[in-house]
Amino acid sequence: MTWRNVVSSVNCGHIELPPRLTSLEVCAGAGGLALGLEQAGFDPVMVIDNRPIACETLRVNRPGWDVREMDLLDFDPADDRQVYDVDLLAGGLPRVKSPATAGRKRSDDAELDVLKAAVDLIYGVQPRAVLLENVPDLVRKDDYESVRAAVARELDHLGYGFCWHVLNAKDYGVPQSREVGLLVAFKGDLIDGFLWPAPHGGPPPSVGETLGDSMGARGWRDADKWAAQANVIAPTIVGGSWDRGGADLGPTGAKRKWERIGVDGVTVADEVPDAGFKWNPAAGRSGLVPLTVEQVAMLQGFPPQWRIAGRKTARYRQVGNATAPPLARALGQSIASVLRSTAEEPVCVTGR
Repeated sequence: MTWRNVVSSVNCGHIELPPRLTSLEVCAGAGGLALGLEQAGFDPVMVIDNRPIACETLRVNRPGWDVREMDLLDFDPADDRQVYDVDLLAGGLPRVKSPATAGRKRSDDAELDVLKAAVDLIYGVQPRAVLLENVPDLVRKDDYESVRAAVARELDHLGYGFCWHVLNAKDYGVPQSREVGLLVAFKGDLIDGFLWPAPHGGPPPSVGETLGDSMGARGWRDADKWAAQANVIAPTIVGGSWDRGGADLGPTGAKRKWERIGVDGVTVADEVPDAGFKWNPAAGRSGLVPLTVEQVAMLQGFPPQWRIAGRKTARYRQVGNATAPPLARALGQSIASVLRSTAEEPVCVTGR
């Protein structure tokens, strides 16, 4: 039984609700993973991120959450024992680069250090389940075999069964092709009952279907025409480096895909087009329509009411690096199903 599929009982006017579960989230970013897990029935006892602007985003949207601005490597669960024995330890970790990559930089080692710290945290917290998200190459490329082997040794030592997998957010209603690498682990033999979430039925909405209404919000006359030809899903949205450059929609190949549906992928706009905007892709960039941060968030699956703090580039970085909430919800539901299968009966709430 999942949170989404609430079991109703007509006897005595009661509704049986599945029990809420607890989580600890690290490297929380803009909250895409935490939001999806919340929708799946997990309430975080703490969320951690080292970027002040990401913590501001989390606090603005969920003032009741215990948001900690700190480096994961500095977190000691002994100082915050409410994290002990949570149902789920989750995190969308910085994108690990291959140990075999030539010309490695210190920053690459830092990303591996964060992954190691997240795995080490399992010992201190002893969660019932673990969900870590990273690049798909971490799961499927031979270059990462030493990293996977190190994680496997630690999980085996701690008594967790685990599995790696790659999922694409487009299979869960997100209007974007976005592959993610995933590690799911359970204490003891609970992994035997885990199933990766099945894809949603039907194709995801297109870019035009997702953004059509917002494109016409300021009276742009060609909004419907643009939406009709933007009949494909978005290429993978890339947040880019926090250390350099402005906001754009990804590498050269992605920008070309955006151009084919009349979008300027070289920049991110402050506002959607107004009534005077002349859409003419044949004229080059001046005739292409740029997307706003809010529209990019919609393509990531964030609800319109989820606010992103900061200036434009910082806001775009948060959105582009986030886990798509609908994918996080699907994963959370699959994990929760296993955890609840060993829990007590659902909470019974009196109906009105």
